[in-house]
Amino acid sequence: MSRFLPLMPVMVSAAIALFYVTPADAYMAYITNEKDNSLSVIDTDKLEVVKTVKIGQRPRGIVMSKDGKWLIICTSDDNDVKVYDAKTLEYVKSLPSGPDPELLTLHPDGKRLYIANEDDNLVTVVDIETSKVITEIPVGVEPEGMGMSPDGKVLVNTSETTNMAHFIDTTTHKTFDNVLVDSRPRVAMFNAAQTQLWVSSEVGGTVAVINPADRKIISKINFAIPGVEQESIQPVGIRITNDDKIAFVALGPANRVAVIDTSTFKVLKYILVGQRVWQMYFTPDYKYLLTTNGASNDVTVIDVANQKAIKSIKVGRYPWGVVVSPN
Repeated sequence: MSRFLPLMPVMVSAAIALFYVTPADAYMAYITNEKDNSLSVIDTDKLEVVKTVKIGQRPRGIVMSKDGKWLIICTSDDNDVKVYDAKTLEYVKSLPSGPDPELLTLHPDGKRLYIANEDDNLVTVVDIETSKVITEIPVGVEPEGMGMSPDGKVLVNTSETTNMAHFIDTTTHKTFDNVLVDSRPRVAMFNAAQTQLWVSSEVGGTVAVINPADRKIISKINFAIPGVEQESIQPVGIRITNDDKIAFVALGPANRVAVIDTSTFKVLKYILVGQRVWQMYFTPDYKYLLTTNGASNDVTVIDVANQKAIKSIKVGRYPWGVVVSPN
């Protein structure tokens, strides 16, 4: 047995070396490709697509289960929500929804899923474990945006045609306030402190910042980009850094992401990205922000600290939604 002992330190050293060279920030990003009916997977360490699979018809909104095991995707033309295994990308089951589901959000409890159904003016609440509908909540015309407060007490749904942000109590599932914003609101996003709710208005070209405590509009942010026509500036996706200091706003056909100081509501800069930038998502370490660019069929990787685009990654046709694995 003694002749094997000298090998042990080498083996241990090799194991330690392997442990340390394994990248700690290699998260997987999942992109829904609306026109290809597919899902692309990006390794955020390699910054390249490692797999693409076919899924349901017209996939758009996407979230991940709290434990990171499931991908939950609105397949709009199938009029349902499909669940896939995040590691194998195999189909698990379908969840009920109303017609044309578009965006969705998961409650912090990890069980209740809230789905915006564009064609029937309802938010459907589903238990993802039992696959049963808990209730349906009437909202405005063409519901889309789904913003969940970090404490899980309030859901905000935006209605594109009614031009309102609807505040919903997640205990009673009743709407307790409605705030009028500019034309065609798309995304609602709380900051971590729950002192601000940001709502983008695509056609209005603005972002309204609302105080969730009294539902009053604190500020309305406008955008001006040299050389870009005003009608091309169409705010959609919103993401706020974990320290609540900086907000990023996707500006659609303007092909820019606005960088905004959340204390002054001033635009600090515009980052040039792909064409018709739509949705965005941070890696869990907030190192990168990934944007889906529908008209150029790619994903732009933004270095968050330096606030600059560092790479474009080709995916399927009309990338729409994006989510990144928690580990």
